[in-house]
Amino acid sequence: MILKTVLSGRTYQFQSVKEVLAKANEEKSGDVLAGLAAESASERIAAKEVLANLLLSDLREHPSVEYETDDITRMDQDGVNEAIYREIRGCSVGEFREWLLAYSTDENDIRRIRKGLTAEMIAGVAKIMSNLDLLYAANKMRIQTHCNTTMGIRGTFSTRLQPNHPTDDLDGITASLYEGLSYGSGDALIGLNPVSDSVASCAAVLERFAQIKEKWDIPTQCCVLAHITTQMEAIRQGAPADMIFQSIAGSQKGNEAFGFTTQTVREAQALLRRQGTGTGPNVLYFETGQGSELSSGAHFDTDQVTMEARCYAFAKQFDPFMVNTVVGFIGPEYLYDSKQVIRAGLEDHFMGKLTGLPMGCDCCYTNHMQADQNDLELLTLALASAGCTYVIGVPASDDVMLNYQSNAYQDAAAVREILGLRPIAEFEAWLEKMGIMENGRLTSRAGDASIFLETRGGIA
Repeated sequence: MILKTVLSGRTYQFQSVKEVLAKANEEKSGDVLAGLAAESASERIAAKEVLANLLLSDLREHPSVEYETDDITRMDQDGVNEAIYREIRGCSVGEFREWLLAYSTDENDIRRIRKGLTAEMIAGVAKIMSNLDLLYAANKMRIQTHCNTTMGIRGTFSTRLQPNHPTDDLDGITASLYEGLSYGSGDALIGLNPVSDSVASCAAVLERFAQIKEKWDIPTQCCVLAHITTQMEAIRQGAPADMIFQSIAGSQKGNEAFGFTTQTVREAQALLRRQGTGTGPNVLYFETGQGSELSSGAHFDTDQVTMEARCYAFAKQFDPFMVNTVVGFIGPEYLYDSKQVIRAGLEDHFMGKLTGLPMGCDCCYTNHMQADQNDLELLTLALASAGCTYVIGVPASDDVMLNYQSNAYQDAAAVREILGLRPIAEFEAWLEKMGIMENGRLTSRAGDASIFLETRGGIA
Protein backbone atom coordinates (compact mmCIF):
# COMPACT_ATOMS: atom_id res chain seq x y z
CA MET A 1 0.00 0.00 0.00
CA ILE A 2 1.93 3.02 -1.29
CA LEU A 3 0.78 6.40 0.02
CA LYS A 4 2.11 9.70 -1.23
CA THR A 5 1.64 13.45 -1.23
CA VAL A 6 3.31 16.48 -2.79
CA LEU A 7 4.66 19.18 -0.49
CA SER A 8 6.47 22.29 -1.75
CA GLY A 9 7.03 20.65 -5.11
CA ARG A 10 8.50 17.45 -3.65
CA THR A 11 6.78 14.08 -3.68
CA TYR A 12 6.86 12.12 -0.41
CA GLN A 13 6.07 8.43 -0.61
CA PHE A 14 5.30 5.98 2.21
CA GLN A 15 5.21 2.22 1.89
CA SER A 16 2.54 1.42 4.49
CA VAL A 17 0.04 2.79 6.98
CA LYS A 18 2.51 1.82 9.72
CA GLU A 19 5.21 4.00 8.13
CA VAL A 20 2.80 6.93 7.86
CA LEU A 21 1.89 6.58 11.54
CA ALA A 22 5.54 6.48 12.53
CA LYS A 23 6.68 9.42 10.46
CA ALA A 24 3.66 11.54 11.39
CA ASN A 25 4.69 11.27 15.02
CA GLU A 26 6.15 14.32 16.72
CA GLU A 27 9.90 13.90 17.11
CA LYS A 28 10.80 11.31 19.74
CA SER A 29 14.31 10.06 20.38
CA GLY A 30 12.96 6.51 20.75
CA ASP A 31 11.61 6.54 17.20
CA VAL A 32 14.96 7.85 15.97
CA LEU A 33 16.72 5.04 17.87
CA ALA A 34 14.39 2.50 16.25
CA GLY A 35 14.98 3.93 12.77
CA LEU A 36 11.30 4.85 12.37
CA ALA A 37 11.24 8.64 12.63
CA ALA A 38 10.76 11.14 9.81
CA GLU A 39 14.08 12.25 8.39
CA SER A 40 13.06 15.92 8.33
CA ALA A 41 10.35 18.30 9.47
CA SER A 42 9.09 18.39 5.88
CA GLU A 43 8.70 14.61 5.77
CA ARG A 44 6.89 14.74 9.11
CA ILE A 45 4.43 17.32 7.77
CA ALA A 46 3.91 15.26 4.63
CA ALA A 47 3.17 12.17 6.72
CA LYS A 48 0.69 14.14 8.84
CA GLU A 49 -1.07 15.27 5.67
CA VAL A 50 -1.33 11.72 4.38
CA LEU A 51 -2.51 10.51 7.78
CA ALA A 52 -5.17 13.21 8.02
CA ASN A 53 -6.62 11.98 4.71
CA LEU A 54 -6.63 8.29 5.62
CA LEU A 55 -9.96 6.81 6.63
CA LEU A 56 -10.52 5.35 10.07
CA SER A 57 -11.17 2.08 8.25
CA ASP A 58 -7.63 2.22 6.82
CA LEU A 59 -6.24 2.29 10.35
CA ARG A 60 -8.45 -0.53 11.55
CA GLU A 61 -7.60 -2.70 8.58
CA HIS A 62 -3.85 -2.26 9.16
CA PRO A 63 -3.14 -3.03 12.81
CA SER A 64 0.48 -2.57 13.85
CA VAL A 65 0.86 -6.16 15.05
CA GLU A 66 -0.75 -9.07 13.20
CA TYR A 67 -4.08 -10.36 14.49
CA GLU A 68 -2.99 -14.00 14.24
CA THR A 69 0.08 -13.59 16.45
CA ASP A 70 -0.91 -11.00 19.07
CA ASP A 71 -3.66 -11.24 21.67
CA ILE A 72 -3.82 -7.46 22.20
CA THR A 73 -4.64 -6.98 18.53
CA ARG A 74 -7.29 -9.69 18.77
CA MET A 75 -8.89 -8.22 21.90
CA ASP A 76 -8.87 -4.74 20.41
CA GLN A 77 -10.34 -5.78 17.08
CA ASP A 78 -12.86 -8.22 18.50
CA GLY A 79 -14.07 -5.67 21.05
CA VAL A 80 -15.15 -3.11 18.44
CA ASN A 81 -18.87 -2.33 18.36
CA GLU A 82 -19.48 -3.02 14.70
CA ALA A 83 -22.65 -0.92 14.43
CA ILE A 84 -20.84 2.19 15.70
CA TYR A 85 -17.78 1.38 13.58
CA ARG A 86 -19.94 1.30 10.45
CA GLU A 87 -21.08 4.83 11.25
CA ILE A 88 -17.54 6.20 11.42
CA ARG A 89 -15.45 3.95 9.16
CA GLY A 90 -15.70 6.36 6.20
CA CYS A 91 -14.59 9.33 8.30
CA SER A 92 -11.06 10.60 7.66
CA VAL A 93 -8.62 11.00 10.53
CA GLY A 94 -8.71 14.76 9.95
CA GLU A 95 -12.51 14.81 10.10
CA PHE A 96 -12.40 12.76 13.29
CA ARG A 97 -10.07 15.36 14.83
CA GLU A 98 -12.45 18.16 13.88
CA TRP A 99 -15.38 16.25 15.39
CA LEU A 100 -13.54 15.69 18.68
CA LEU A 101 -12.65 19.37 18.93
CA ALA A 102 -16.08 20.70 17.88
CA TYR A 103 -17.86 22.71 20.54
CA SER A 104 -21.01 20.68 19.91
CA THR A 105 -19.30 17.33 20.64
CA ASP A 106 -19.69 16.47 24.30
CA GLU A 107 -18.67 13.72 26.70
CA ASN A 108 -21.67 11.53 25.94
CA ASP A 109 -20.97 11.69 22.21
CA ILE A 110 -17.35 10.62 22.75
CA ARG A 111 -18.35 7.89 25.21
CA ARG A 112 -20.53 6.32 22.51
CA ILE A 113 -18.07 6.67 19.62
CA ARG A 114 -15.12 5.21 21.53
CA LYS A 115 -16.82 1.82 21.32
CA GLY A 116 -16.10 1.79 17.60
CA LEU A 117 -12.41 2.71 17.85
CA THR A 118 -9.18 0.73 17.79
CA ALA A 119 -5.80 1.74 19.18
CA GLU A 120 -4.42 2.71 15.77
CA MET A 121 -7.34 5.09 15.18
CA ILE A 122 -6.74 6.72 18.56
CA ALA A 123 -3.00 7.03 17.97
CA GLY A 124 -3.61 8.39 14.49
CA VAL A 125 -5.80 11.28 15.56
CA ALA A 126 -3.41 12.15 18.42
CA LYS A 127 -0.57 12.58 15.91
CA ILE A 128 -2.34 15.37 14.01
CA MET A 129 -3.32 17.31 17.14
CA SER A 130 -1.45 20.21 18.69
CA ASN A 131 -0.71 20.20 22.41
CA LEU A 132 -3.68 22.47 23.02
CA ASP A 133 -5.89 20.18 20.91
CA LEU A 134 -4.87 17.24 23.09
CA LEU A 135 -5.59 19.21 26.25
CA TYR A 136 -8.93 20.55 25.05
CA ALA A 137 -10.26 17.23 23.79
CA ALA A 138 -9.13 15.34 26.90
CA ASN A 139 -10.85 17.90 29.12
CA LYS A 140 -14.19 16.85 27.65
CA MET A 141 -13.81 13.35 29.08
CA ARG A 142 -14.03 11.99 32.64
CA ILE A 143 -13.81 8.31 33.59
CA GLN A 144 -15.12 7.32 37.03
CA THR A 145 -13.96 4.17 38.80
CA HIS A 146 -14.51 2.72 42.27
CA CYS A 147 -12.35 0.58 44.53
CA ASN A 148 -12.85 1.78 48.11
CA THR A 149 -13.66 5.31 46.98
CA THR A 150 -14.77 6.82 43.68
CA MET A 151 -12.14 8.53 41.56
CA GLY A 152 -12.47 10.67 38.44
CA ILE A 153 -15.44 12.87 39.29
CA ARG A 154 -15.31 16.20 37.44
CA GLY A 155 -13.82 18.90 39.66
CA THR A 156 -11.46 16.55 41.47
CA PHE A 157 -7.70 16.04 41.10
CA SER A 158 -6.19 13.15 43.01
CA THR A 159 -2.77 11.85 44.03
CA ARG A 160 -0.95 8.60 44.53
CA LEU A 161 1.20 8.84 47.64
CA GLN A 162 4.47 7.04 46.84
CA PRO A 163 6.47 6.47 50.08
CA ASN A 164 9.35 4.57 48.48
CA HIS A 165 12.39 3.64 50.58
CA PRO A 166 15.84 2.45 49.40
CA THR A 167 15.77 -0.62 51.67
CA ASP A 168 12.02 -1.19 52.16
CA ASP A 169 12.45 -0.30 55.84
CA LEU A 170 8.94 -0.28 57.32
CA ASP A 171 9.60 2.61 59.69
CA GLY A 172 11.12 4.69 56.90
CA ILE A 173 8.15 3.91 54.67
CA THR A 174 5.78 4.86 57.49
CA ALA A 175 7.51 8.20 58.07
CA SER A 176 7.30 9.06 54.37
CA LEU A 177 3.67 7.96 54.26
CA TYR A 178 2.73 10.20 57.18
CA GLU A 179 4.54 13.13 55.59
CA GLY A 180 2.55 12.65 52.41
CA LEU A 181 -0.73 12.42 54.26
CA SER A 182 0.12 15.62 56.14
CA TYR A 183 0.26 17.43 52.79
CA GLY A 184 -3.09 16.02 51.68
CA SER A 185 -1.63 13.40 49.34
CA GLY A 186 -2.96 9.87 48.88
CA ASP A 187 -6.64 10.08 47.99
CA ALA A 188 -6.19 7.97 44.83
CA LEU A 189 -3.76 5.48 46.31
CA ILE A 190 -1.05 4.78 48.84
CA GLY A 191 1.28 2.77 46.64
CA LEU A 192 4.88 1.69 47.17
CA ASN A 193 7.45 0.56 44.60
CA PRO A 194 9.38 -2.10 46.52
CA VAL A 195 13.10 -2.74 46.31
CA SER A 196 12.59 -6.45 47.01
CA ASP A 197 10.16 -8.49 44.93
CA SER A 198 9.80 -11.15 47.62
CA VAL A 199 6.39 -12.28 48.80
CA ALA A 200 7.38 -11.69 52.43
CA SER A 201 8.44 -8.08 51.80
CA CYS A 202 5.32 -7.37 49.74
CA ALA A 203 3.09 -8.82 52.46
CA ALA A 204 4.86 -6.89 55.23
CA VAL A 205 4.33 -3.54 53.48
CA LEU A 206 0.70 -4.38 52.69
CA GLU A 207 0.14 -5.24 56.37
CA ARG A 208 1.70 -1.94 57.46
CA PHE A 209 -0.46 0.02 55.02
CA ALA A 210 -3.59 -1.77 56.24
CA GLN A 211 -2.71 -1.03 59.86
CA ILE A 212 -2.22 2.66 59.17
CA LYS A 213 -5.36 2.92 57.07
CA GLU A 214 -7.44 1.21 59.75
CA LYS A 215 -5.89 3.12 62.66
CA TRP A 216 -6.57 6.54 61.17
CA ASP A 217 -9.77 5.60 59.28
CA ILE A 218 -8.29 6.75 55.97
CA PRO A 219 -10.68 6.48 53.00
CA THR A 220 -8.31 5.39 50.24
CA GLN A 221 -6.76 2.38 48.49
CA CYS A 222 -3.43 0.62 49.13
CA CYS A 223 -1.14 -1.37 46.86
CA VAL A 224 2.45 -2.61 46.65
CA LEU A 225 3.82 -2.43 43.12
CA ALA A 226 5.68 -5.75 43.14
CA HIS A 227 5.42 -8.10 40.17
CA ILE A 228 1.86 -9.28 39.60
CA THR A 229 2.71 -12.88 40.51
CA THR A 230 4.39 -11.78 43.75
CA GLN A 231 1.31 -9.81 44.77
CA MET A 232 -0.96 -12.73 43.93
CA GLU A 233 1.02 -15.10 46.14
CA ALA A 234 1.02 -12.56 48.99
CA ILE A 235 -2.76 -12.31 48.75
CA ARG A 236 -3.15 -16.10 48.66
CA GLN A 237 -1.16 -16.17 51.90
CA GLY A 238 -3.54 -13.66 53.50
CA ALA A 239 -1.96 -10.25 52.83
CA PRO A 240 -4.52 -7.40 52.66
CA ALA A 241 -4.56 -5.82 49.17
CA ASP A 242 -7.14 -3.45 47.76
CA MET A 243 -5.84 -3.89 44.23
CA ILE A 244 -3.10 -5.47 42.13
CA PHE A 245 -0.59 -3.61 39.98
CA GLN A 246 1.31 -4.46 36.80
CA SER A 247 3.32 -2.56 34.17
CA ILE A 248 1.97 -3.39 30.73
CA ALA A 249 3.09 -3.20 27.10
CA GLY A 250 1.39 -2.74 23.75
CA SER A 251 2.11 -6.20 22.41
CA GLN A 252 1.75 -9.76 23.67
CA LYS A 253 5.50 -10.17 23.29
CA GLY A 254 6.08 -7.06 25.42
CA ASN A 255 3.84 -8.35 28.19
CA GLU A 256 5.61 -11.70 28.12
CA ALA A 257 8.91 -9.82 28.48
CA PHE A 258 7.42 -8.28 31.63
CA GLY A 259 6.85 -11.84 32.86
CA PHE A 260 3.08 -12.27 32.57
CA THR A 261 0.30 -13.08 30.12
CA THR A 262 -3.27 -11.95 29.62
CA GLN A 263 -4.40 -15.02 31.54
CA THR A 264 -2.25 -13.94 34.49
CA VAL A 265 -4.17 -10.66 34.69
CA ARG A 266 -7.49 -12.46 34.49
CA GLU A 267 -6.44 -14.72 37.34
CA ALA A 268 -5.30 -11.72 39.39
CA GLN A 269 -8.61 -9.97 38.86
CA ALA A 270 -10.54 -13.08 39.91
CA LEU A 271 -8.31 -13.52 42.97
CA LEU A 272 -8.89 -9.96 44.12
CA ARG A 273 -12.62 -10.30 43.75
CA ARG A 274 -12.47 -13.39 45.99
CA GLN A 275 -9.84 -12.33 48.54
CA GLY A 276 -9.03 -8.66 48.03
CA THR A 277 -9.90 -5.93 50.53
CA GLY A 278 -11.17 -3.43 47.94
CA THR A 279 -14.94 -2.95 48.01
CA GLY A 280 -15.59 -1.87 44.44
CA PRO A 281 -15.58 -3.50 41.03
CA ASN A 282 -12.37 -1.82 39.79
CA VAL A 283 -9.42 -3.60 41.36
CA LEU A 284 -6.47 -3.33 38.95
CA TYR A 285 -3.75 -0.73 38.50
CA PHE A 286 -1.68 -0.51 35.29
CA GLU A 287 1.34 1.60 34.42
CA THR A 288 2.69 2.34 30.96
CA GLY A 289 5.33 4.54 29.35
CA GLN A 290 6.36 5.32 25.79
CA GLY A 291 9.28 3.20 24.65
CA SER A 292 9.02 0.13 26.85
CA GLU A 293 8.31 -2.19 23.91
CA LEU A 294 11.48 -1.08 22.11
CA SER A 295 13.44 -1.96 25.26
CA SER A 296 12.38 -5.59 24.91
CA GLY A 297 12.42 -5.81 21.12
CA ALA A 298 8.64 -6.13 21.15
CA HIS A 299 7.64 -3.02 19.17
CA PHE A 300 7.24 -4.72 15.75
CA ASP A 301 8.69 -1.72 13.87
CA THR A 302 5.92 0.44 15.31
CA ASP A 303 6.40 3.94 16.70
CA GLN A 304 6.16 4.46 20.44
CA VAL A 305 2.95 6.53 20.44
CA THR A 306 1.06 3.84 18.56
CA MET A 307 2.43 1.14 20.86
CA GLU A 308 1.35 3.25 23.83
CA ALA A 309 -2.20 3.46 22.46
CA ARG A 310 -2.14 -0.33 22.24
CA CYS A 311 -1.26 -0.49 25.95
CA TYR A 312 -4.54 1.27 26.62
CA ALA A 313 -6.39 -1.13 24.34
CA PHE A 314 -5.09 -3.93 26.57
CA ALA A 315 -5.86 -2.12 29.83
CA LYS A 316 -9.49 -1.38 28.96
CA GLN A 317 -10.26 -5.10 28.78
CA PHE A 318 -9.99 -5.27 32.59
CA ASP A 319 -11.83 -2.13 33.78
CA PRO A 320 -8.93 -0.95 35.98
CA PHE A 321 -9.30 1.45 38.88
CA MET A 322 -6.34 3.48 37.66
CA VAL A 323 -3.84 3.73 34.83
CA ASN A 324 -0.89 6.07 34.55
CA THR A 325 1.86 6.79 32.13
CA VAL A 326 5.29 7.14 33.78
CA VAL A 327 6.09 9.67 31.14
CA GLY A 328 9.80 10.43 31.59
CA PHE A 329 11.04 7.45 33.56
CA ILE A 330 12.88 5.44 30.91
CA GLY A 331 15.19 8.31 30.00
CA PRO A 332 16.53 10.34 27.07
CA GLU A 333 16.93 7.31 24.83
CA TYR A 334 13.15 7.44 24.26
CA LEU A 335 12.14 10.97 25.34
CA TYR A 336 15.15 13.21 24.99
CA ASP A 337 14.11 16.51 26.56
CA SER A 338 11.31 18.44 28.23
CA LYS A 339 9.60 19.21 24.92
CA GLN A 340 9.30 15.50 24.15
CA VAL A 341 8.25 14.64 27.71
CA ILE A 342 5.50 17.26 27.78
CA ARG A 343 4.22 16.18 24.39
CA ALA A 344 4.23 12.51 25.41
CA GLY A 345 2.36 13.26 28.63
CA LEU A 346 -0.40 15.10 26.78
CA GLU A 347 -0.59 12.40 24.09
CA ASP A 348 -0.79 9.57 26.60
CA HIS A 349 -3.43 11.28 28.72
CA PHE A 350 -5.60 12.06 25.70
CA MET A 351 -5.27 8.57 24.19
CA GLY A 352 -6.03 6.88 27.49
CA LYS A 353 -9.10 9.00 28.06
CA LEU A 354 -10.35 8.43 24.49
CA THR A 355 -9.91 4.69 25.10
CA GLY A 356 -12.08 5.02 28.22
CA LEU A 357 -9.49 4.76 30.99
CA PRO A 358 -9.07 6.63 34.30
CA MET A 359 -5.77 8.21 33.27
CA GLY A 360 -3.17 9.62 35.61
CA CYS A 361 0.44 10.56 35.05
CA ASP A 362 3.73 10.27 36.85
CA CYS A 363 5.17 13.57 35.63
CA CYS A 364 8.82 12.68 35.98
CA TYR A 365 12.28 12.81 34.50
CA THR A 366 15.62 11.14 35.04
CA ASN A 367 18.65 13.22 35.94
CA HIS A 368 20.41 12.55 32.64
CA MET A 369 17.52 14.01 30.59
CA GLN A 370 17.37 17.54 29.21
CA ALA A 371 14.56 18.48 31.60
CA ASP A 372 14.12 19.96 35.05
CA GLN A 373 11.55 20.57 37.77
CA ASN A 374 10.09 23.63 36.06
CA ASP A 375 9.24 21.52 33.01
CA LEU A 376 7.66 18.85 35.18
CA GLU A 377 5.50 21.41 37.01
CA LEU A 378 4.26 22.92 33.73
CA LEU A 379 3.25 19.43 32.53
CA THR A 380 1.44 18.81 35.82
CA LEU A 381 -0.53 22.04 35.53
CA ALA A 382 -1.36 21.34 31.87
CA LEU A 383 -2.56 17.82 32.64
CA ALA A 384 -4.67 18.95 35.58
CA SER A 385 -6.37 21.50 33.35
CA ALA A 386 -6.95 18.71 30.82
CA GLY A 387 -8.84 16.71 33.46
CA CYS A 388 -6.07 14.31 34.46
CA THR A 389 -7.38 11.98 37.14
CA TYR A 390 -4.29 11.91 39.37
CA VAL A 391 -0.54 12.44 39.63
CA ILE A 392 2.18 10.90 41.78
CA GLY A 393 3.65 12.54 44.89
CA VAL A 394 7.05 11.77 46.48
CA PRO A 395 9.02 13.51 49.27
CA ALA A 396 10.57 16.79 48.04
CA SER A 397 10.09 15.67 44.41
CA ASP A 398 12.96 13.18 44.79
CA ASP A 399 12.36 9.43 44.71
CA VAL A 400 15.36 8.08 46.57
CA MET A 401 14.63 4.48 45.58
CA LEU A 402 13.82 4.80 41.87
CA ASN A 403 16.38 7.63 41.47
CA TYR A 404 14.21 9.97 39.46
CA GLN A 405 12.37 13.25 39.97
CA SER A 406 8.60 13.55 40.22
CA ASN A 407 5.99 15.79 41.84
CA ALA A 408 6.39 16.71 45.49
CA TYR A 409 3.68 15.75 47.96
CA GLN A 410 2.44 19.34 48.16
CA ASP A 411 2.39 20.08 44.42
CA ALA A 412 -1.13 18.76 43.89
CA ALA A 413 -2.45 21.09 46.59
CA ALA A 414 -1.05 24.09 44.72
CA VAL A 415 -2.51 22.89 41.43
CA ARG A 416 -5.90 22.28 43.07
CA GLU A 417 -5.93 25.80 44.44
CA ILE A 418 -4.94 27.38 41.12
CA LEU A 419 -7.58 25.47 39.12
CA GLY A 420 -10.34 25.22 41.73
CA LEU A 421 -10.09 21.44 42.08
CA ARG A 422 -10.58 19.23 45.14
CA PRO A 423 -9.51 15.80 46.43
CA ILE A 424 -11.92 12.85 46.46
CA ALA A 425 -14.79 13.96 48.72
CA GLU A 426 -14.40 11.30 51.45
CA PHE A 427 -10.67 11.95 51.62
CA GLU A 428 -11.19 15.70 51.83
CA ALA A 429 -13.61 15.17 54.72
CA TRP A 430 -10.94 13.07 56.44
CA LEU A 431 -8.32 15.78 55.87
CA GLU A 432 -10.64 18.34 57.43
CA LYS A 433 -11.21 16.05 60.42
CA MET A 434 -7.44 15.81 60.84
CA GLY A 435 -7.04 19.58 60.58
CA ILE A 436 -4.92 19.31 57.42
CA MET A 437 -7.38 20.98 55.03
CA GLU A 438 -10.17 23.52 55.32
CA ASN A 439 -12.46 24.68 52.52
CA GLY A 440 -10.30 22.97 49.93
CA ARG A 441 -7.01 24.55 51.05
CA LEU A 442 -4.21 23.21 53.21
CA THR A 443 -4.07 24.65 56.72
CA SER A 444 -1.10 25.71 58.81
CA ARG A 445 -0.91 22.12 60.11
CA ALA A 446 -0.14 20.82 56.62
CA GLY A 447 3.31 19.31 56.37
CA ASP A 448 3.47 18.59 60.11
CA ALA A 449 3.65 14.81 60.25
CA SER A 450 3.80 14.94 64.04
CA ILE A 451 -0.01 14.97 64.07
CA PHE A 452 0.29 11.23 63.48
CA LEU A 453 2.43 10.70 66.57
CA GLU A 454 -0.67 10.89 68.73
CA THR A 455 -1.22 7.41 70.14
CA ARG A 456 -4.37 5.49 69.39
CA GLY A 457 -2.93 2.08 70.13
CA GLY A 458 -0.95 0.08 67.62
CA ILE A 459 1.69 1.80 65.49
CA ALA A 460 2.63 5.48 65.86
